[in-house]
Amino acid sequence: MIIYSFKNGDTLKKYGESLVACFSEPRKVLGTAPLNGGRQDGLKWIFNHGGEISGTMRGRTYEEHVAALAEELGLNPEFASGMSTAASVDNASIRTLEYGEVSVTAVVTGGIDENAGRVGDRALWHEEEGKPKFIAGTINILLFIDADLSEGALARSLVTCTEAKTAALQELLVPSLYSSGLATGSGTDGTIIAANPSSPQRLTEAGKHFKLGEMIGRAVMPAVKEALFLQTGLCPKRQTDVFARMSRFGISEAALRERALGKGADRGRFSERAGQIAKDEGLVSLSSLYAHILDQLSWEMLAEREALQAAAQLLGLMGMDPSKLSPGKNAFEAMVDAYAEGLLSKIE
Repeated sequence: MIIYSFKNGDTLKKYGESLVACFSEPRKVLGTAPLNGGRQDGLKWIFNHGGEISGTMRGRTYEEHVAALAEELGLNPEFASGMSTAASVDNASIRTLEYGEVSVTAVVTGGIDENAGRVGDRALWHEEEGKPKFIAGTINILLFIDADLSEGALARSLVTCTEAKTAALQELLVPSLYSSGLATGSGTDGTIIAANPSSPQRLTEAGKHFKLGEMIGRAVMPAVKEALFLQTGLCPKRQTDVFARMSRFGISEAALRERALGKGADRGRFSERAGQIAKDEGLVSLSSLYAHILDQLSWEMLAEREALQAAAQLLGLMGMDPSKLSPGKNAFEAMVDAYAEGLLSKIE
């Protein structure tokens, strides 16, 4: 079934849990896919296969797995490049922008709740030390640029596209699940970009100062946000929650519940009160400021003294006890502990 038709004759088709772009003539392709990734000129198809939740591999390696997927779709793996994801392609977002004769189309599927990470977080596996177990959670992007791009512009498009994805996650305040930082992506994100060498529009730049870069950003950012919302409900409203803002510092509802139950709290009352407190918009706003102080402290943008002074003021505004900022700990730990104790006291 054709779900999108491009002006250059290419089509995007849906086959079950796969989205397949069928090229009407040769395209310049650059991608991170396990199958025919990197720079390619002779491809006939690129695809994104969704619904990969069983963990069953169709080959010994991820490349062989995706090649088997291509064959199941009736595609010759030699001329196909593809990726897979646990996200459903029914939740894909398609965004197109045009400027003059140039168009940019982003086709995005995404899930980030189980696999969000910040670049530089401690990794779980080294490729030479055994077979990794992939965790569900991937943002896959197919990006179509109807213009002839220089090799440098094609590479720069990949950079700009990645920046756009990360900017979308930053605006949603998505937490890393592996550190106290904000997420910059998932651990398994993939991107394939296709440009049109037959186009009379020859472009050599795709950075933020150039129209093509702007178009990539303005197509990819909302597509990433919409795909995440369609897949898991991730949106500003869901993130307007104290625990959504503070869980990356170890201050989750589950962690506080465990501490409260250890003190003899009633489980039902705790859950009811926690739900009420978590959605208090005033507390969410002040907690967001508190989180940013913690971020700036960890980035060495604030000295410990200034961070602790600001933390004390915010704790007071939130109705929490600033004296809980224990002087015997480092500033970051003291701030986290003081906030956790203060939030627990409000819930109890």
